[in-house]
Amino acid sequence: MQKHIHILGICGTFMGGIAAIAKQSGYRVTGCDANVYPPMSTQLEAQGIELIEGFGVEQLELKPDVFVIGNVVSRGNPLMEEILNRNLPYASGPQWLADTLLRDKWVLGVAGTHGKTTTSSMLAWILEHAGLNPGFLIGGVPQNFGISARITDSAFFVIEADEYDTAFFDKRSKFVHYHPRTAILNNLEFDHADIFADLAAIETQFHHLVRTVPGNGLVVCNGREESLARVLQRGCWSPVEKFGSDDGWNIDGNDVVLLHNKAQGTLLWDLMGEHNRMNALAALAAARHAGVPISKGLAALVEFKNVKRRMEVRGTVNNITVYDDFAHHPTAIDTTVAGLRRKVGKARILAVLEPRSNTMKLGVMKDALPGSLRDADLVFCYAGNLGWDARGALAPLGDKAVVKDDLNELIEAIAATAKSGDQILVMSNGGFGGIHEKLLKRLK
Repeated sequence: MQKHIHILGICGTFMGGIAAIAKQSGYRVTGCDANVYPPMSTQLEAQGIELIEGFGVEQLELKPDVFVIGNVVSRGNPLMEEILNRNLPYASGPQWLADTLLRDKWVLGVAGTHGKTTTSSMLAWILEHAGLNPGFLIGGVPQNFGISARITDSAFFVIEADEYDTAFFDKRSKFVHYHPRTAILNNLEFDHADIFADLAAIETQFHHLVRTVPGNGLVVCNGREESLARVLQRGCWSPVEKFGSDDGWNIDGNDVVLLHNKAQGTLLWDLMGEHNRMNALAALAAARHAGVPISKGLAALVEFKNVKRRMEVRGTVNNITVYDDFAHHPTAIDTTVAGLRRKVGKARILAVLEPRSNTMKLGVMKDALPGSLRDADLVFCYAGNLGWDARGALAPLGDKAVVKDDLNELIEAIAATAKSGDQILVMSNGGFGGIHEKLLKRLK
């Protein structure tokens, strides 16, 4: 008898990924969400997954074996309330995934405030290139694969290990469920101000992750981060390999990869930024733990194509290039702008920003914004629906910064200023009202 799961909150990248690999594993998969729209809706429907708009109680008639609950679902949700009232079986997405599909896998988990998606994509691609045919679940679409999730008969499974909370009934980070044998700790800064009180609270969750790595596993850890050093000081029961430091993996100014100061080969690619060099070291170390020699890892990275929405060129009009990037935390904004600056030299960079993550909406990071945008020539900020004063926050940038509450006015202001040779860098972790296409159309 075919097992059936019904997913509440199916249209998020993570839950959509679970839906895809459950379907590939032979489950009947149905799901619902408040907003069923492309690209996730079309991606799911193409895989034969039935979608329902809203959280109506009539969905109980589907009688699935288990309801899988996404973390967008909260108490008061009519369908969830009835599941609880009738004592029907339910599980969080991470718990269900770990218990049913990852049980017998060698899980490679990629955790960190920044770079999880890119590093997971690099790692999956290195394993693929080496013929290991890994499964993966990634919070973006790696362009080498064209899909965000798949399950295979390989022993290896790469997962983007997110520190965000699991579900309304499980406030631990998602990553505590995955039990990775290989764990990458990419970096650790304060983020997710909506669920974490301070940096120490996030460090505690990272230590929960470290506690789940077995003694025959490996922790691949950023050697430059004091926060991660504190996490490991709380106790670590697995071997540790550091990257970004001389007592482990490093990379020199000529992109030569070093392990304990011995040259291993050269990183040949066209990705930008120091953050991506660090991501590459982490991926190489993790892949080596899974049996891929460094030389093979470097050969794979030559062919690595980045993730969608990571410095993705959306178009060029009248010699003006428009990029799309997911950066939404000041550190990520800083490294993204700096990476583009190294690439384009003295060309003008027009940074266009939508502060839309929960942390940014709360204004926790607003004082760090001006500094993170220092490499840009002009800054355009969309302040619609913000609960804090963007003009005041960006005041240190003087007349370099333009703030608009209306998206069309923002587009007009950018178009009026842009000239041949300019690089327009659009940064948001959402759709930003389709600004990329609107801007390209307006520039024509």
